[in-house]
Amino acid sequence: MNCLLQRKSKAAITWLTAAVILLILAGAGLWAWRGGAWRFAQSGQVPLPKLEQEARYSERYDVIVAGTDPEGVAAALSAARHGLDVLLVDGKGRDRLGGLITLGWLNSLDLNFAPASARPSGEREFLNKGIFQEWYDQLGGTSIDVVEAAAALHRMVADEPRIHVHMGVQSMKPMMNGRDVVGMIIVDEESVERSIGASAVIDATQDGDIAALAGVPYTVGREDLGNPEARMAVTLVFKMSGVTDTIWKSFGEREDTGIDKKSAWGFLDARLYESTDPDRVALRGLNIGRQNDDSILINAMHLFGIDPLDPKSVEEGMKLGKEEAPRIAAYLKKQFKEMEKLEYAGTAPELYIRESRHIRGEYRLTMADVMENRDFWDAIAYGSYDVDIQRLSREDTGAIMMSPLQYGVPFRSLVPLDVNRLLVVGRAASFDSLPHGSARVVPLGMATGEAAGAAAKLAISNGMSFRELSRSKEAIEELRAMLTKAGMDLTYYATEKPEYRKHPAYKALLAAVSMNMTIGGYDNNRWDLDGPVSPKSFRNMMKRLKTMHPAYFKGSYINAAPIIEDKDTLSLDEAAHGLCLMAGVETAPRKAVSLLLKRGWVSSPVVQSMKNKQKMTNGDTFMLIRDMMEFYAGTVYE
Repeated sequence: MNCLLQRKSKAAITWLTAAVILLILAGAGLWAWRGGAWRFAQSGQVPLPKLEQEARYSERYDVIVAGTDPEGVAAALSAARHGLDVLLVDGKGRDRLGGLITLGWLNSLDLNFAPASARPSGEREFLNKGIFQEWYDQLGGTSIDVVEAAAALHRMVADEPRIHVHMGVQSMKPMMNGRDVVGMIIVDEESVERSIGASAVIDATQDGDIAALAGVPYTVGREDLGNPEARMAVTLVFKMSGVTDTIWKSFGEREDTGIDKKSAWGFLDARLYESTDPDRVALRGLNIGRQNDDSILINAMHLFGIDPLDPKSVEEGMKLGKEEAPRIAAYLKKQFKEMEKLEYAGTAPELYIRESRHIRGEYRLTMADVMENRDFWDAIAYGSYDVDIQRLSREDTGAIMMSPLQYGVPFRSLVPLDVNRLLVVGRAASFDSLPHGSARVVPLGMATGEAAGAAAKLAISNGMSFRELSRSKEAIEELRAMLTKAGMDLTYYATEKPEYRKHPAYKALLAAVSMNMTIGGYDNNRWDLDGPVSPKSFRNMMKRLKTMHPAYFKGSYINAAPIIEDKDTLSLDEAAHGLCLMAGVETAPRKAVSLLLKRGWVSSPVVQSMKNKQKMTNGDTFMLIRDMMEFYAGTVYE
């Protein structure tokens, strides 16, 4: 007994001594308590824990997760925590988990906050929570240190013995039995081809690579808007070093720039930078994330004409970006006195790619879903980030289409058409290209990954396919209960109706936004429904009709919408005449309205609702176009 007391006393003294040392170090600012553990504080980056990888492969796993971006890690963690053996595999030559965040250096996360009604205390709450929240709480700040982010993912995976990691795979493709994905065929680190069976495969490659190889139908870029060659610019994030607290504070003293402890946004004159190849490279205002090693990561470079699905094009993008980055850094040092003491410190190892494939699933998320703040019976995640469409080309300006309160992501959007035993998570899931501007963000992607991991457990346990699961309300209720028990928040809060939904032209607005004819901006007011439509705006609308629905609108939008000098309004007769010409019908302007009514392409209530037929509003015009789409082209956006 005395020996036991003596050992306890020594242990107590040892722990007390350690605690005192940690408190002294904390007081000196060298260590800090964060995420349930003592870590190095802001003065330096945490060491990156070694990622333990399996020496061997098993012949079979319950689940194979392809892709090690945060979405894939979330899927693997979720599946393992539900008792499944998981192979987490990557074929991009990476040395760490985290992909876009840790190697693409996208360290300023686009966050999904719950509506104000969900936070009566005033504190901002995340939607979904779950594994994303668990990871984020270890990092803190609106921008995160990319090494610390990788370290947290490594720890989380290391804590799950059912996850087996292989990062050095040379190639991977689905193993098929008819339309069923029954595993993966990989060429391993030693160039040995292996056929590995699995009851389920989760494609978290972010480009839908496995889905495409399996035969899943998909669109690329803006194909659903009639322009498959167009896609959002890619970015090469670059680093500048030598940031002190004084320099950081000076960023926030600029009138055009805001800061918090970890993020800065502004320096709007950066857009004036003239690149060596303006058609391929441009600069926007700066998004800046502070790192723990006194450096900053700058997300601002736009690279145009890069095809994410073509390795040679991606290589070209890296070359363009690496050549331009030091020139941009020199420009920033010269242009902004706040940056004159900083030094260029290199570029990210990978490009930040925003858009490539969009698979076709059991349900395709639409722009109307996002504008309606629509909930779904099978929602397994929720989004609220702005519909942020980055520039497509040098001439394009990019746009914030609108800002939703909260919309659901159906489980059906993860279930691809035509192929079984496969789920697709992250930005390649079944989203139209416009709502993808919101749904592509990492926190939402991690929520879809977490849902996929749990769905694999449910499907395997019940002997059902993912397609059967997606059609069973009883099974979906069980899936949502599993996710809630695991720590996700699947509460729908957005019960209030935004002002734009109360407007008489709202249904027509849905059609106009879905066809990319108008934008609402951050405040959902820029579509100006009661403001006059200009001939120039009308011409752009006719151009969009022709691009999206060429089988029905074959006329010349230039002839259909002539722009007259010193005329900034449009009459009903002129608009109706333009629509007739677009539909290939020749008529006089004064007869156009009667012709549209006679053919049933435009309804009488719409015409009668127009208060000033000599000065059409944007809302009036959208209503005409919506009628033409429904009664002539047979397409309804709702």
